[in-house]
Amino acid sequence: MPLNPETIASLSPAGLFALITSMSDADIRSDLGGEHRQEILEAVFAHFPAQFRPDKAGDRSARIDFRITGGPGDSSDTYAVVVENGTCRIEPGASEAPDLSLMLGPVEFLKLITGSGNPAMMFMMGKIKARGDIGLATALANWFESPKG
Repeated sequence: MPLNPETIASLSPAGLFALITSMSDADIRSDLGGEHRQEILEAVFAHFPAQFRPDKAGDRSARIDFRITGGPGDSSDTYAVVVENGTCRIEPGASEAPDLSLMLGPVEFLKLITGSGNPAMMFMMGKIKARGDIGLATALANWFESPKG
């Protein structure tokens, strides 16, 4: 099943996990390299606030930029996940001064957020590039509900 914004918007975290794990890396790259990339990314990021666990983040505030490469014409898209005052919101575009910036391809991005990939291994293999508060990258996984269900 190809990625499309309507399907992604209607999926539970476990459903998104099942969809991503059922797809080949080539299909993910193709879908996120195509004409519906923007809508797909917006649908994926729309899940972040609902999966946010303020009890795990505590009183921490953070701006995390996700720069997803592999777009049409070798373009990239950046979205900021902003955590403050027990809330989470998404902002399109890069932050002026993010606490953490992550740069990764579409396959790594979807595997990272669904928990279907090994973030430490992806980082060590250079599939994820991080700049800023690396400790925040580790804590970030606990701040969001696990899509595995």
